Amino acid sequence: MRMSLAQKIISKAANREFVSVGEVVTAKVDLAMIHDSGGPRRVSPILKDLGANLYNPSKIVVVSDHFVSSGTESGEKILNFTRDWVKKNNTTFYDSEGICHVVLPNKGHLRPGMFVVGGDSHSTTGGAFGAYMFGIGSTEMAGVLATGEIWVKVPKTILLNWHGKLSKGVMAKDIMLYLCGKLGMDGGKYQAIEFMGQAIKNLSINERMTLSNMSAELGAQVGLIAPDNKTADFLTNIGANPGNWKNFFTDDKATGIEKHNFNASILEPQVATPHSPSNSLPVSEIENTKVEIAYIGACTGAKYEDLNIASKILKNNKIHNKIKLLVAPASLEEQKKAKQNGIMKIFEDAGAFILPNSCGICAGYGAHRLDPNIKCISSTARNFKGRMGDKTSKVWLASPATVAATAIFGSITDPRDYLLN
Repeated sequence: MRMSLAQKIISKAANREFVSVGEVVTAKVDLAMIHDSGGPRRVSPILKDLGANLYNPSKIVVVSDHFVSSGTESGEKILNFTRDWVKKNNTTFYDSEGICHVVLPNKGHLRPGMFVVGGDSHSTTGGAFGAYMFGIGSTEMAGVLATGEIWVKVPKTILLNWHGKLSKGVMAKDIMLYLCGKLGMDGGKYQAIEFMGQAIKNLSINERMTLSNMSAELGAQVGLIAPDNKTADFLTNIGANPGNWKNFFTDDKATGIEKHNFNASILEPQVATPHSPSNSLPVSEIENTKVEIAYIGACTGAKYEDLNIASKILKNNKIHNKIKLLVAPASLEEQKKAKQNGIMKIFEDAGAFILPNSCGICAGYGAHRLDPNIKCISSTARNFKGRMGDKTSKVWLASPATVAATAIFGSITDPRDYLLN
């Protein structure tokens, strides 16, 4: 019986040998992740009304990342409530260590074949590790926390095959912006997207995380990448057992498959204009657009590799005198590594402002929200109107490389010119 990667993981979670596309099954959840914004403060009253306890505290991970350094009384109350709830329920907790979608895998909680739910739309990041991970709301999450199970409709699989090789300065973020423009924000049809092909195999784990993360922008339920030696090596290096990862892949001639082919070799850096990721254009069509803020942050655009390529562009350069560059590393661990390798000093020498390891401006939190009429280029995943600040502000989405190049040049520009040597 031939199955897709999605079917294989769901059949395992449902304790079945085979599940059919379109079938609704009850799946056991291997892990549930919640954060301070949509987590304890939302699920606690629901669980109380149900008279329910947590089914297994050891299978629940809580991360505080939204209200970190919010500077508000309400934010501190939410953080304190989260801390008290975690202590009372004895769950794993990462407090102010970074964004949940980066902290969770870096701490070894995700492995191939796992069936995972998260209380955030970008929980699709887990697909980069061959885990079936998707976002759910607080009501569904309360049900999972109480029972350890959830209903799931077995999805079709949309294979996105990228052959060829990305040119220097073109990143996974450019792939995703291109796909948002090509397929639209409902192109994933709330099915399973699976990335495949030589260009995907060549990507690092950090870059694969960007693909899976932004599957949410395509309207997919999950964004899967079949595990390989890179996956196994990553997990082994952080002390996590990759398990039987070789069993998780899409079979040839599996049913319920839709396939699209793309050439990575001809892709150029992409920029999405306000106010949607689907407004994507090649950078050559939008160069010289002036902005006032350049933001390198978020789970999509401030992991170690994102910081590294931005630093290569910024090295021995200064930020344009009419641009403010804000850098918010995605996690404390990523920032420490970047500091050890001299990357953070490059940012500081160039004139960047370093912000806390949190969701921050991406989700519209903190003191650096965009003011009225501000124009910003950002490495975040979304540029919806008013998301990052005032409703009159405008946000262009791009890769960390393009954001860094823009910060130097003073207007949107092609990063490849800064990576020739």
